[in-house]
Amino acid sequence: MNILVLDTEVYSNTGGQCSKATPLGASARFAMGGKSAGKKDLGMLAMTYGTVYVARVAIGARDTQTLAALREAESYPGTSIVIAYAHCIAHGYSLIGGLEHQKMAVETGYWPLFRYDPRRTERGENPLQIDSPAPKTELVKFTKTENRFRQLEKKNPERSQELDRLAQAEIHKRFAFYQKLAATQAASGAASAVPAPKAPAPKNGDAPAIKSVTSG
Repeated sequence: MNILVLDTEVYSNTGGQCSKATPLGASARFAMGGKSAGKKDLGMLAMTYGTVYVARVAIGARDTQTLAALREAESYPGTSIVIAYAHCIAHGYSLIGGLEHQKMAVETGYWPLFRYDPRRTERGENPLQIDSPAPKTELVKFTKTENRFRQLEKKNPERSQELDRLAQAEIHKRFAFYQKLAATQAASGAASAVPAPKAPAPKNGDAPAIKSVTSG
């Protein structure tokens, strides 16, 4: 099964309630004072299975990486999940600049790109590849372009600054953790990883099952 998650980080169809997909510092219904906990890391959760192909992509930042991830996911002989950044009108910026917005999300480390392919362990390689550099721009340059972060800054500047600080620290902590996982010795990773599933025998007329999910 091939799963494509279009992640807008908001339940925009039902009023924008706070959820596990709401990022740290964002205002949302039931969390107007800014969410104080980080967002659920769906990619990391999927990687813990060891037999699932996982990728995080943003076509506006690196279209070639997005294409590579989709091709690898389609060819993977087991479950694959590709988590794609999806800009959303609910966040209060012009979607004309949506692709540039995605690029900024990657440059600040808000949306790091990676591919996790269990088949790499069969070659003695680490299954995790980080496809974006370390954060090189302050997070606030991205977050303050969106209403969900600006709202709190207007209502409670001190609270907003505190959450900005926590969010920036979390960005660096998460990227360092990804780097540590990707730098693990290939031999060690291959020894501990569960073998990738074998491709099932194709049946006449079969096509890959693709499921698209909008996450908020």
